[in-house]
Amino acid sequence: MTRVAGIDCGTNSIRLLVADVHPDTGELIELDRRMTIVRLGQGVDKTGRLAPEALERTFAACRAYAEVIKELGAERLRFVATSASRDAENRQDFVNGVVEILGVEPEVITGDQEAEFSFTGATGELHGDDRRLVVDIGGGSTEFVVGNKHVEAARSVDIGCVRLTERHVRHDPPTAEEVAAIRADIRTALDLAAETVPIDSAETLVGLAGSVTTVAAIALGLPEYDSEKVHHSRISAAQVAEVTDRLLASTHDERAAIPVIHPGRVDVIIAGALVVREIVERVGAREVVVSEHDILDGIALSVA
Repeated sequence: MTRVAGIDCGTNSIRLLVADVHPDTGELIELDRRMTIVRLGQGVDKTGRLAPEALERTFAACRAYAEVIKELGAERLRFVATSASRDAENRQDFVNGVVEILGVEPEVITGDQEAEFSFTGATGELHGDDRRLVVDIGGGSTEFVVGNKHVEAARSVDIGCVRLTERHVRHDPPTAEEVAAIRADIRTALDLAAETVPIDSAETLVGLAGSVTTVAAIALGLPEYDSEKVHHSRISAAQVAEVTDRLLASTHDERAAIPVIHPGRVDVIIAGALVVREIVERVGAREVVVSEHDILDGIALSVA
């Protein structure tokens, strides 16, 4: 067994996975998985720079993760950074801070690399020969990947729950005009993705990351978030629409009172749910297979 650690630093959250990897089967035995909302991408869409307070929140999480990695004795660590740090002019400040705290340089990967990691992590436990469309909805970007055992085509587009919220939402709940603007951006991005990824050709739609898992947890009516119940749940298109309509009509305080919504997602979950709904409707999916395993698992496997 090889003990590895993977860190995925996105626009909205930073996550850690420490796991043992079987050398022959590639099976992941999870030891610790955790997530912290740091909103690294705060204001990046508007300013092009990482905000000092966002960097400090991220570095604080890195210090906490460094303690976990040391305590569990991970032999190797890979730190992958995605949308926000790709877009920022001052990304070197981010790189320098991570190196100082964790001793490794964050890899600012391309959208296509992000898509491949997501696909590997999400589909490792799925069986069958069905063609899959894996969608990883992040804070700043969404990855679309089609394939079965291997990636056939992938594309990353700049729609995510944080980016869309910051770009369009000024009222609570958002106005009809704001919702229309979000939907227009999503549809434009779907057209862009469809230029290189046959998003309408898959038999199974697999959804990853916080927007999808939160919509699923609400649809399941869970009294508190339970990753075991969310993982591999199947949420119908009608349930996705119902949850999205409920969120669209809710105020910040009403969303905050829904126990399965992480406090760091309360202000961005409406945009995230709209991305989920638009994808479901565009590809004509009857349901979404929800996966708790995603880019983080793909990163950990790549370390081993």
